[in-house]
Amino acid sequence: MKRFRLISHLFVLAALAMPSALQAAEVRVAAEPGALLRAIENAQAGDRLRLEPGQHEGPVVITVPLVLDGGDAATLSGSGTGSVVTIEAPDVTVKGLTITGSGLSAETLDAGVKLLKPARNAVVSGNRILDNLVGVDVHGAKDAKVLDNLIEGRRDLRMNERGNGIYVWNSPGLLAEGNTIRYGRDGIFVNNSHQDVFRRNTFEKLRFAVHYMHGNSGVIEDNVSIGNDIGYALMFSKRLRVANNVSINDADHGLMLNFANQAEVAGNYVRGGGEKCLFIYNASKNSITGNRFEACEIGVHFTAGSERNDFAGNAFIANRTQVKYVGTRHLDWSTGGRGNYWSDHSAFDTNGDGVAEAAYRPNDMMDQILWTQPAAKLLTGSPAVQLLSFTQSRFPALLPGGVVDTAPLMHAPALDLPEAAAQFLGEKG
Repeated sequence: MKRFRLISHLFVLAALAMPSALQAAEVRVAAEPGALLRAIENAQAGDRLRLEPGQHEGPVVITVPLVLDGGDAATLSGSGTGSVVTIEAPDVTVKGLTITGSGLSAETLDAGVKLLKPARNAVVSGNRILDNLVGVDVHGAKDAKVLDNLIEGRRDLRMNERGNGIYVWNSPGLLAEGNTIRYGRDGIFVNNSHQDVFRRNTFEKLRFAVHYMHGNSGVIEDNVSIGNDIGYALMFSKRLRVANNVSINDADHGLMLNFANQAEVAGNYVRGGGEKCLFIYNASKNSITGNRFEACEIGVHFTAGSERNDFAGNAFIANRTQVKYVGTRHLDWSTGGRGNYWSDHSAFDTNGDGVAEAAYRPNDMMDQILWTQPAAKLLTGSPAVQLLSFTQSRFPALLPGGVVDTAPLMHAPALDLPEAAAQFLGEKG
């Protein structure tokens, strides 16, 4: 009898679920005034709205789970006020559309696509999101995905007037992958959001490629930043994984750690930074390994407030100043008997273990004097300064506190580049 009641109960549950499944449908939406609004108003959970090629009117608000599919041939245009697509339901997919025409209110973060808190598991995929204030605003939606979109901001606005390509607030579990983002303020801006993943994105013509603030346990990997003001600005965050990213010709810094602690920074390549390949400001307990810093004015600018950071297996190549550090402490940049490669270090390896016999010191007392007292540059060619530098090179005990690599490497470690970066570098020769 109990078994019969259980079977009956399961049958009733299945019967109750059937109507919603039967109601889901594929709906063709003509490119006519008002057609898309009517289709969304009448949509049932699970419907797929296929937009016919051509122009469709926005803005639209989606309040039931559905798929909005532009088939790579439909354009959804906003009215110039508010966001073009606003999602207020879980399990919504927006794909294959050109989305344009948002408002310009920074207060309401007008966007091409806005994901609000109910939009859990939303997918924004394969769209061309063009000429909006913000590209995609992920505002409280958990476990959303923003994949393979082209996001271009308003080129008629000054950079600081533009919005971000992807704005993220309190949206844990976000995956942003394979996007190309140009002409905004920041490519991806994170504010108070944890456990997000940003992978295999390309950033160009921006202020910051990735601007990460107050987000813990996030992953930034395999991204490419080309010609922005700063590549990856990581601030007030803990336990980030920053791996295999590329910064090429970013004007100020390639990588910046500002109060970013306990991060893993590994396998990144920074080349041609206008000021600093890596800037570390009051950032502690970070592991910085296997990176390549090349052809910057300063390889690493390391501030005195940064403590207990491990540097090993990195390559410092052809930077005008390899390390800038002003402090009294002695910092050994080697771990387990292996340090870093320095392109300006002339040394020998008599036992063939790949480690130079002589330690490497990037800075001397005169460097510190020049950094703290710029007017002293007038004395750099004087016999007294040359004698001081010579004496310190012969008697290391006279050197001030600073960075020393006691086990410098003879060869630069190999580095695997993301495909987009390898292609760019190949094209540039």
